[in-house]
Amino acid sequence: MNPETTPENPVFVEVTRGARVESRHRGIAAIADSEGTIVAAWGNADAMILPRSSIKPLQAIPLIETGTADALHLSEREIALACASHRGSPIHTETVSALLDRLGLSADDLVCGAAAPDDGEAAAALSAAGDAPSRLHNNCSGKHTGFLATSVHLKEATGEYYLPGSGVQTRVREVLSEMGGADIPEADFGIDGCGVPNFAMPLSALARAMARLANPEKLSATRAATANRLYSAMAANPELVRGGRSFDTTAITAGSGAFVTKTGAEGVHVAMLKDRGLGIAVKIEDGARRACDLAIAHLLRAFSGTDEDALDYYLKRPVLNTNDDAVGEIRAAESWLGDLKRV
Repeated sequence: MNPETTPENPVFVEVTRGARVESRHRGIAAIADSEGTIVAAWGNADAMILPRSSIKPLQAIPLIETGTADALHLSEREIALACASHRGSPIHTETVSALLDRLGLSADDLVCGAAAPDDGEAAAALSAAGDAPSRLHNNCSGKHTGFLATSVHLKEATGEYYLPGSGVQTRVREVLSEMGGADIPEADFGIDGCGVPNFAMPLSALARAMARLANPEKLSATRAATANRLYSAMAANPELVRGGRSFDTTAITAGSGAFVTKTGAEGVHVAMLKDRGLGIAVKIEDGARRACDLAIAHLLRAFSGTDEDALDYYLKRPVLNTNDDAVGEIRAAESWLGDLKRV
């Protein structure tokens, strides 16, 4: 049995219908400080996971440290978009397109495939115009453009940036190892939905990396400046990190600089708590987004000290039928909620 799915991993979230619990979602979570200490954990927090898009802020570190961001005069908004899983709104696609133009490239140079916008209005506008979605609408197009920018600046082959052994991906893997304090094997990866390698790492290492982004005082001067720049870009531009009424945009806005969150596919979510110097990482076993949003919201409430009303929706959500009647709820499991209150 894989360690990620052991029965010891606690139930984080229950879904009810009437008086009956209909579904349960197990997970693992870790809270780390910038010293690398795991201050709280649930389940097998050292399990190897694929962090998916939660690591985009880490993948953007070489964009700054190679000198690319300064050489190309990247704006704070463009840096935020390199960390984004955006919704394909005009604010996202136009920013990506403009940067590609400055690089002398086009959407055809992006490895990520064309994808319909998550933004319903943007999707409707495309349909009304008779246009098909492009690679610009892929939620990872900002990250890919950041990769391409680094390739252009360092005079590397732009057509190879997605390969596991390329300079771009080697630098990413090295950053993950350094920030997480764990050796990231070169051969242990899966291909992400956007076509680039997603290197496996312990969930605990992911939490440590986020803590060091939140509080980089133990890092080198160069890395600390990079971490602060990335954090500030995300905190100042929540609509570019995701957009609309998404969890990340809602949470980052509510945090007012105190914390930043970043979602990943298959039930992964992270948070950087600058005011507390902590990093949070959570993985839901079955990959359910409904459970992941609720779990990260409760962890934020417990460890950030915020009582921001904007997060209330995610702490307990109704299950609705087709008449919009509440027939159940998505809620934190009482046993896990009790543990959180005791931390």
